[in-house]
Amino acid sequence: MLESTIAAIEPLDEAAMAEARELHGRLTKPAGSLGALEELSVRLAGLAGTCPPPLPGAPAVAIFAGDHGVHAQGVSPWPQEVTAQMIANFLAGGAVVNAFARQAGAAVTVVDVGVATPIPGAPADPVPGGAAVPLDPAVPRLVGATVRRGTRDFTVTAALTRDEARAGVEEGIRVAGELIGAGAGILLTGDMGIGNTTPAAALIAAFTGADAAETTGRGTGVDDPTYRRKVEVVRTALDRHRPDPADPLGVLAAVGGLEHAALAGLILGAAARRVPVLLDGVIAGSAALAAAAFAPDAVGAMVAGHRSAEPGATLALRRLGLEPLIDLGLRLGEGTGALLALPVVTGAVRVLHEVATFDSAGVAEK
Repeated sequence: MLESTIAAIEPLDEAAMAEARELHGRLTKPAGSLGALEELSVRLAGLAGTCPPPLPGAPAVAIFAGDHGVHAQGVSPWPQEVTAQMIANFLAGGAVVNAFARQAGAAVTVVDVGVATPIPGAPADPVPGGAAVPLDPAVPRLVGATVRRGTRDFTVTAALTRDEARAGVEEGIRVAGELIGAGAGILLTGDMGIGNTTPAAALIAAFTGADAAETTGRGTGVDDPTYRRKVEVVRTALDRHRPDPADPLGVLAAVGGLEHAALAGLILGAAARRVPVLLDGVIAGSAALAAAAFAPDAVGAMVAGHRSAEPGATLALRRLGLEPLIDLGLRLGEGTGALLALPVVTGAVRVLHEVATFDSAGVAEK
């Protein structure tokens, strides 16, 4: 599945992009007056292969959840059980991501790829991986696609085997296909996993070559001693494994998490189907770097929703050549920043559909 997905990812359509730029030049506005929105709409035309590109209807948030063996190193003040407890909150509709998803009319799918503890109140038989996922904005769904119950402690050994990392990526590809097959016109990344900013920092350092101190942030708001320990944990893992950025599967196996692997797969799956993916924060950024290492043209499907307060997020977006649509100092994850940015993406496309040209409106040009 991974190799065939990568093979299906192609560059943006230059002819459609040129048509979108030409159309912008004829719309009733000064050239360039919509700033970054103009280039965003051009890129989306290139992704769709047509101008104007389709409006990004039926948004779907995919929240991938997993736990991390490195939690044992004291990198987070939150107990690991909070991962499962927050999933229960997602399913009950009580999290911030649910509130924002209701506002946006977005369906929420939670995918358990590696949660270590039982999910309170979860159905005995969650929807299995590979089953149809209905796009119902009113009913969050849980998909059971567990690869293993949490990763290993990557300060001791590799977090995952290569087979486990591949399984995580392919679960993400599968979910992308299911959501798009159910009618999703844009996918939004979400994540949940106590301690998951630590592997994200390691992944970003591995793919960018930046020092652990540059890529590591405070996550859920750790104190100074915990932050220093977190930096050293990331540095120790990188020194132990020396992951090769040209081998993205090896990098994910060495220092990644299952939610990071699955998000990389989601991005690849969407790019292969030429559907945009709206990235959330630092977890999505680290996964996007892995996706780009697998298939550089996958960047064409990526839209940076926001600039996370986590320092590694800015480094990741800079390496990908993406500018965030909003910057509100967010660091929650879950998909919250991507959801807030969704109307901006829709607005960028709507301009090409609905704004009159100088000729049609009878407005004199410069």
